[in-house]
Amino acid sequence: MRLAIARAARRAVTTAEEKEMSMIQTRFMAACLAATAALSPCSVSAQSASDYPVKPVRVVLGFAPGGATDILVRLMSQKLSENMGKSFVVESHPGAGGVLAYALIARSRPDGYALAGVSSGYSVTPVIHAKLPYDPLKDLAPIALVSQSPYLIVVHPSLPVKSVRNLIDLAKAKPGALNAASAGTGSTPHLALEYFKSVVGVNITHVPYKGTGQGLIDLVAGQVHMLFGNIVSVSPHVKSGKLRALAVTAPKRSAAMPGIPNMAEAGVPEYGMTTWFGMMAPAGTPAAIVNRLNAEMVKILKSPDVVERLERDGAEPVGSTPEEFMRLIASEIERWRKIATEAGIRPQ
Repeated sequence: MRLAIARAARRAVTTAEEKEMSMIQTRFMAACLAATAALSPCSVSAQSASDYPVKPVRVVLGFAPGGATDILVRLMSQKLSENMGKSFVVESHPGAGGVLAYALIARSRPDGYALAGVSSGYSVTPVIHAKLPYDPLKDLAPIALVSQSPYLIVVHPSLPVKSVRNLIDLAKAKPGALNAASAGTGSTPHLALEYFKSVVGVNITHVPYKGTGQGLIDLVAGQVHMLFGNIVSVSPHVKSGKLRALAVTAPKRSAAMPGIPNMAEAGVPEYGMTTWFGMMAPAGTPAAIVNRLNAEMVKILKSPDVVERLERDGAEPVGSTPEEFMRLIASEIERWRKIATEAGIRPQ
């Protein structure tokens, strides 16, 4: 009897010890898994950055094909594909001044396989929209400022104006009769138009499109009267005689079109602006991948054929660091907010 009780006690102790040991092992494995989960992004990031990319990369564009941003996105994507050995595939997601595309990238996995081509309109959207589905300073990570360029004020040749002063006089004589295309409500061309209307005191009707390309088609066809367009996208139509350029919006004349006066020369020294183009990734994309992409873009922007192509179209190649690009975006948001306030534009 006593022997049976002793054996039962030993079995109970053994079972208790086994359970305790099992619990310890379970906790240990859980801790290991947690540590592995915490460390794996870093180790995966380091590994993926060394051989990145191993599959095609999506480059999302927030505007319809044909505009300046589309031209620059496709140029950079082509060169990145050639230099990095994998396809950089451009996808157009037009609408809401680029907001739809920026939100898509903000929600994408931060692994370097979803990028955004962004224009200066990226710094306009937080001024125009009271609420955005992303934070422009936190949810996307700058890679590089690619280029900067002025806008051209262009009109259809049938419009009886040969200068900015002629345009202002006609707009004042016929309030609301003239109309201007833009890349969409809240886009940089739209705000450029509203800024112009505020500075010179005219009433010109805004006609939004889903991208500059569509607006250009209708402008060339004579369906609208004018457009504030990036020199990259509109200069071919000016050179062919399909459109008439009245002025360059930059502080100085463009080397690509030296015969076109700047706004001060055109009689409106208070007005001036340039536009820019860059590349971004979802926030949280490993720094090693961002830096790899930045280095490739800087190298591309130093290649003679790309420099010649951009300068021929009126764009100035830049190739900034990610930090410099972030500072530009933050300063541009404040600049446009001031312009919008002065022009009476309120967030919707």
